[in-house]
Amino acid sequence: MGAESHRGPVPARIWVMFIAALVVASAVGIVLGLAINWFPAQGSSIAHRIDTFWDVLLIISVPIAVIVLGTVIFAIARWRVRPGEENLDGPPTHGSTRLEIIWTAIPTLIIAGLCAYATILLLDIQEAPAKNARVVKVTGQQFAWSFEMNEGGKKIASNVLYVPVGEQVTFKVRSKDVIHDFWVPEWRLKIDAVPGITTSYSITPIKTGSFQIVCAELCGLGHAYMRQRVIVVSPAQYEAWVRRVSQAAAPAAPAGSGGTQTASVDPKQLFVAGKPDTGALACGSCHVLKAAGTSGAVGPNLDTSLASDDRAAQIKEMIVAPNKEIVKGYGPNIMPANYGQTLTAQEIDALSAYIDQSVHGGK
Repeated sequence: MGAESHRGPVPARIWVMFIAALVVASAVGIVLGLAINWFPAQGSSIAHRIDTFWDVLLIISVPIAVIVLGTVIFAIARWRVRPGEENLDGPPTHGSTRLEIIWTAIPTLIIAGLCAYATILLLDIQEAPAKNARVVKVTGQQFAWSFEMNEGGKKIASNVLYVPVGEQVTFKVRSKDVIHDFWVPEWRLKIDAVPGITTSYSITPIKTGSFQIVCAELCGLGHAYMRQRVIVVSPAQYEAWVRRVSQAAAPAAPAGSGGTQTASVDPKQLFVAGKPDTGALACGSCHVLKAAGTSGAVGPNLDTSLASDDRAAQIKEMIVAPNKEIVKGYGPNIMPANYGQTLTAQEIDALSAYIDQSVHGGK
């Protein structure tokens, strides 16, 4: 090998400046990280504890990242090979046992502490629900959620989830087809919906409002559209809702049931925006229809895929029984099969006629 490198030890002042830079960068990173609103508003009684855990992870992770990246950058700047030094080499070194013990022990202790913290938090969250906790059965299927609860001895089925604020709710979650994940971001908790088993967790909502229910597990082509709403209301408003849907037997009249009809229906609006109040997904989010100005690519292009004899009656059947006839090139269980429950008979008729008229005109 060539002669030893001419570079001597790093001056003490350089080490002081380097360490000071790491401390300042870590402090700035922590302050910026804590200043960012990473999550939506806290909507459950345990959300603040999960947010605190996130902050602890951030406070610990930022300095580690700064130290690792800073050390790499410092080493590159200080000891990189310069022109003319290609054949030079530094003196042979022997590893430092003490240093190796230190940089092994410290990360081990940090990880052990975080694991202990996370375990305690998880066990507290999963503690047995109160005896009087309201139970809601949640069913996931491609690509929609449905809900069932027992109020006063009456079973209530709904495609929109209503819960009272300040009262504990236990969710019993299952799946009809593939793995889904039941998640309300404001509540912070999520849990898998697994075929063949029932999973559960309990939560106490503390904030009223309308919040998204999101599937957080990739479940097929329509995964991104598997979103519905949970409406958190006051106990009095919840009781009023229970009375209303109990009298109607369902929150939306099933297709062909002869239930309450709306005075008028805007079929284009239904196609473009769906019906969030009942969980009906917008057709345009998955289908192209030139007349509606939609460009969804999950399902068939309606302008080109409907045959000349696919008129309003046939289109209606496609809406309420989407798996009965599958367009070539597409698989089953992509289109939600619950439109018969989330739209009224009048709405389905109007929607079918609108698609027929948009594709075939007056022919």
